[in-house]
Amino acid sequence: MREGVVESIRVGSVVRALAGREKGRCFVAAAADGGFVYLADGRERKLSKPKKKSTKHISPAIAFISTEGLTNKELRRLLRELETQGSGEADHRCKDE
Repeated sequence: MREGVVESIRVGSVVRALAGREKGRCFVAAAADGGFVYLADGRERKLSKPKKKSTKHISPAIAFISTEGLTNKELRRLLRELETQGSGEADHRCKDE
């Protein structure tokens, strides 16, 4: 069942890292390739050099950010807004609990 959820991650999907030093942080999928997704947050991982992460180490959130013409500054602002607003459902927001 989890595989179907992760396969639905496409470019622009907002995800939360479940493992690694980024655990609990919010990212946007900048690219996808096989079982991996390339993640950017606009700060440590820029859109020009995203982090390669296995799909089994991320959880999709119910949000989408268009990456076309997006700058790192705009990405940081959008992710910060998502983290502060939350949705009330722990698996669907990008805030560390």
